[in-house]
Amino acid sequence: MSAWVLPDHIADVLPSGARHIEEIRRELLDMARCYGYELVMPPMLEHLESLLSGTGEALDLQTFKLVDQLSGRMMGLRADTTPQVARIDAHLLNRAGVTRLCYCGPVVHTRPGGPHATREPLQFGAEIYGHAGLEADLEILTLVLDALRAVHLGAMTVDLADARIVNALMDAAALPETQRVLVHAALAEKDASAIRSLTTGIAPGIAAALESLVGLYGGVSVLEEATRILPDLPPIRDALQSLRWLAGHIDAADVSFDLSDLRGYAYYTGMRFSIFSRSANDALARGGRYDEVGSIFGRKRPAVGFSLDVKALAEAVSPKPLHLAVRAPWGEEASLRLAIAGLRQQGETVVCVLPGHESEVDEFQCDRELVKIADRWVVKAV
Repeated sequence: MSAWVLPDHIADVLPSGARHIEEIRRELLDMARCYGYELVMPPMLEHLESLLSGTGEALDLQTFKLVDQLSGRMMGLRADTTPQVARIDAHLLNRAGVTRLCYCGPVVHTRPGGPHATREPLQFGAEIYGHAGLEADLEILTLVLDALRAVHLGAMTVDLADARIVNALMDAAALPETQRVLVHAALAEKDASAIRSLTTGIAPGIAAALESLVGLYGGVSVLEEATRILPDLPPIRDALQSLRWLAGHIDAADVSFDLSDLRGYAYYTGMRFSIFSRSANDALARGGRYDEVGSIFGRKRPAVGFSLDVKALAEAVSPKPLHLAVRAPWGEEASLRLAIAGLRQQGETVVCVLPGHESEVDEFQCDRELVKIADRWVVKAV
């Protein structure tokens, strides 16, 4: 095998793709800043116990592990940035009030998320710490929708769920942990017969409710159906009321519900969402409430946020036109060098054409050129 062949699902990003990804990254970060989110930059690797705190087995399996040659301790390459941001909120900032943080950087996965997915996503996300109300949930939803609109994604569907519904039914059934895992898997597969088999022996009303979750997906009528057939337990009642309120406040996007959606069930404690678009085969953004994320760091407080892969988003969004630029000749003449420097100070992109390579400009649209007229260098339209 050639030495320069990259590992499976790892790839270089060439100029046109890198330009497109970087333009999207800037739009996303600018939108987060407009909402008052502060940028943080956690390290790519850190001690394993910190990196995996409270995240569940799925993230553990996705994390590359290595031994630190300085301390002998196990370290990991981050597969998700949220635990790191929770650590920053708990230990480095330690603020009493609301904290809004955002980030954008690479993560590394041991396995790809799909047949054509990368193992090195560029993860962008935003999180609110310190507010337990629906106002923070709605702000996160509004931010991610505005961010996706800013990059011209087009029509979107917001799929809502709430972890409290399944958790309340599991608690009412008093299922042991091993059986809970199997029921979670059956719900994720929407396998009603498996759920029926796994819940034999528990209260009939709870068993029927767990099985009914498989069919509780679709439009807003799902909430009315759930209110009618699910047990009137306080967590379920609160969850359905929250979903109804959020759906009523989401503008410019279709809203659907899937009450058995359990992706990341070990992580979320309340509302959760996925955002879909016709231009992508899978969700382009996921998020929700995860109030337990800071517990392992000794500071349990409300938290809600989202994340997305900028690379996957770039594949679903049309690239912008090439950046406009000024073509200039190469030369040692002082007046030419001053003219080029002046244009660059004004924010213009100036591409100097090296001798013998007059036509080699690929990633910029040179719609003007710097020419000498009557001993003066002037910019002229091409």
